[in-house]
Amino acid sequence: MLFSNDILTQIIILVLGIAGFMVAKHIRNHKVKNMPLICPIGFDCHAVVHSDYSRFFGVPVEIFGMIYYAFISVFYLGSIFLGQILPNIFLGLTALVSLLALLFSAYLIGVQIFILKKGCSWCIVSAIICFLIFILIIWR
Repeated sequence: MLFSNDILTQIIILVLGIAGFMVAKHIRNHKVKNMPLICPIGFDCHAVVHSDYSRFFGVPVEIFGMIYYAFISVFYLGSIFLGQILPNIFLGLTALVSLLALLFSAYLIGVQIFILKKGCSWCIVSAIICFLIFILIIWR
């Protein structure tokens, strides 16, 4: 076998982290440039990402997403190359941070469904990526 299952899982988490970062950056770029965020499946992404719920403690939520996905990407890139050198506390920290990110994503999806009654496919993709990262971290 070319890669062990553990290394393969770490690579998948790394790729998901990079993909999540790119989704959050895509949202951020459109907001900063005040360009309409086009939804590939017909939702009203622009209304969602410019709603009152698009900020948390005054910070745009996509910034939190970019920070989270960058953290996950850097950590798992390091863990692929450093392997067992990283202390186990970091694994627990990534699990905790991923759980918090998953809960926050679920809250934001709930806001879209129940409060805004509008959806954003980019936000849903980010939430799915967040869910997959969490599951893989717990499974690992």
